[in-house]
Amino acid sequence: MSTGARRGTARVAAAVAMAAAMCATVHQRLDAGTIQATAPAPAGSTGVAPAQSTAVGPAGSAAVGPAGSAGPSPALGTGATPSATPRPTQHPTQHPTQHPAPSPTASSGAGAAVAAEGTKRSVDCRQVKCVALTFDDGPGPYTDTLLRHLAAHQAHATFFVVGQNVAAYPSVLRRAAAAGHEIGSHTWSHQDLTKLSAAGVRSELARADEAIKAAAGFVPALVRPPYGAFDDALRVRIKRPLVLWSVDTLDWLHRDSARVAKVAIRSARPGSVILFHDIHRTTVRAIPRVLKALSGKGYTFVTVSQLFDGRPPRLVYEGDAPHRS
Repeated sequence: MSTGARRGTARVAAAVAMAAAMCATVHQRLDAGTIQATAPAPAGSTGVAPAQSTAVGPAGSAAVGPAGSAGPSPALGTGATPSATPRPTQHPTQHPTQHPAPSPTASSGAGAAVAAEGTKRSVDCRQVKCVALTFDDGPGPYTDTLLRHLAAHQAHATFFVVGQNVAAYPSVLRRAAAAGHEIGSHTWSHQDLTKLSAAGVRSELARADEAIKAAAGFVPALVRPPYGAFDDALRVRIKRPLVLWSVDTLDWLHRDSARVAKVAIRSARPGSVILFHDIHRTTVRAIPRVLKALSGKGYTFVTVSQLFDGRPPRLVYEGDAPHRS
């Protein structure tokens, strides 16, 4: 086990204890326009997950600790199945706020998709230090502000969007796609897919695909399962790459912009996939500091697909191409 992995493991107990203590306070009034926490996270999150059900975390690591650093882990390639991956502290059960959905047009979305292709630059992440910033659960009332921050640093990111929120903010999704950001599915209503029937899984994905296509003119190539929860059956049913993460900022729990930025900056490594949630105002406020600090360290901000030169494996935690000095 590497020194980084040992440190990450040592921090797990502290992270879980802290999360458990704070779960009792999660039922506070959240930022206006964000999804609502309705139930605490399951207890016992430090235990080894059953072989049939795995929750997110870098290979060999349960969660990012209070310092925000977990040991590096290789990405799992096509066909690899993690076994007994420690189960991290999960988010409370969350449900996106539903809004009256305007009637988006596919034609304008198609134009956005074409424009997006023209804005992406070629990046060889074997030669430069790449990091993938990923944002879950949107689009929402703060996503436009986030897009402005990213544009100011010529940074590309990946948005794993919830179908219900796409229906509420179709124009925001179109702007994200037109700016060259990658769009992935985070299902229709953010349910734990491992608890649904096969028909339920198909419905969650199909409805999200329909909403994204109606808004932006394409079906997303990537899927991030809610809560990072997946099992062998789910991997068989979902033919698209499942994208997890190697750095969890815990921004959903700690609504502290300075802390979120600090965790992201300290934890970033070449190939990192960093998890944020753009439905939180505090997270969006942290991003300029993250972009400035990591740019100063020589990082290039890429989409998940760019991180893998357009060919992500079936299961992603982080980029598997080592940086060449």
